[in-house]
Amino acid sequence: MATPRHLLLLALAAAALAAAAAEEGPRGRRLLVLLDDLAVRSSHSAFFGSLQARGFDLDFRLADDPKLSLHRYGQYLYDGLVLFAPSTPRFGGSVDQNAVLEFIDAGHDMILAADSSASDLIRGIATECGVDFDEDPEAMVIDHINYAVTDVDGDHTLIVGDDLIQSDVILGSKKIEAPVLFRGIGHTANPSNSLVLKVLSASPSAYSANPKTKLASPPSLTGSAISLVSVMQARNNARVLVSGSLDLFSNRFLKSGVQKAGSKKRHERAGNEQFVTETSKWVFHERGHLKAVNVKHHKVGETNEPGMYRINDDVEYLVEIYEWSGTSWKPYVADDVQLQFFMMSPYVLKTMSTDKKGLYSTSFKVPDVYGVFQFKVEYQRLGYTGLSFTKQIPVRPYRHNEYERFITSAYPYYTASFSTMGAFFIFSFVYLYHK
Repeated sequence: MATPRHLLLLALAAAALAAAAAEEGPRGRRLLVLLDDLAVRSSHSAFFGSLQARGFDLDFRLADDPKLSLHRYGQYLYDGLVLFAPSTPRFGGSVDQNAVLEFIDAGHDMILAADSSASDLIRGIATECGVDFDEDPEAMVIDHINYAVTDVDGDHTLIVGDDLIQSDVILGSKKIEAPVLFRGIGHTANPSNSLVLKVLSASPSAYSANPKTKLASPPSLTGSAISLVSVMQARNNARVLVSGSLDLFSNRFLKSGVQKAGSKKRHERAGNEQFVTETSKWVFHERGHLKAVNVKHHKVGETNEPGMYRINDDVEYLVEIYEWSGTSWKPYVADDVQLQFFMMSPYVLKTMSTDKKGLYSTSFKVPDVYGVFQFKVEYQRLGYTGLSFTKQIPVRPYRHNEYERFITSAYPYYTASFSTMGAFFIFSFVYLYHK
């Protein structure tokens, strides 16, 4: 027989489990790291160490491992993919280009890094994600003005980039002061894909060409149109980062000092470490992930949610929105969350107010139109996961006994009717009795 003490301990354990579940993050922590050479594991250990320090479980595998698989028995084995195998012509096991794309379509995230040895397989995956690498397989990004001082006698392919996207969600709130070292290939964002964003762009003096040959014709990629690092957030909120440089993540670049040619200011540490750390936090949903809970609506002055509204009812709508901070869910504060009361088109569009503790609310009068409506919230902001949720509700007209007995706006008609009857009575009296 359970004693009161045992029951109390069980209750406390249940509460602890509930609290732990409440603080569960939006994504899992299992990452598959595919390499074309196991030496990359040591040459890029600082980046991998930062992921492990943040709680990720990394599974390092060669890209051509014959036992490679992303799922088993209909369940995915991993929550994210780090693809550091630019030269691999094909994956091993059951993994191929379609399997990687299906992995993303299922809502999982990926970091892809390429270089001048990028295979058709890697280029094909990038293309499907809205990024087109330079068609010339020997081309690299060259900049004869914005290059690193250490490359003064070289071919100026070791460039420094400081044209970063202006987004605290993607790059963090702390500004990246030092420029980012980059050596690799350039790409462009597919203009027909509005989901791709350039995170790090080349300078206006950069171009993409083979550094070992002389230019026979103008390069196809020039200036700020060249993207060095891009990100894509799919409509299912899966996130992908594509970098044209594998060295961008290397220990040498992360720990190296940097000085731009023509500048006297030398930075003791390049911006690479901060850049790759912050962007990886965004890719793996440690930042910028929103969730909506406790969606409610009811008549003003009531608390119960009705099954139907009547035209001209006063309605209140409430929803709680939180953002994942990397360790816990924090209230999301914004002034641009809008509610639509929708039937074929929005009849009501209102910006919701917030108490700065996560609760958003608004009230409005149901339009004088009956039918099946929807409460709809669609929230899309740069760097944040999209929110889209609806609740359907019918709206009925007044019943025959719910109309007012005397309508104020009809008083002129009442007056006209009674005055007509009075005039007819007077006319009849005069006509009959007046001689």
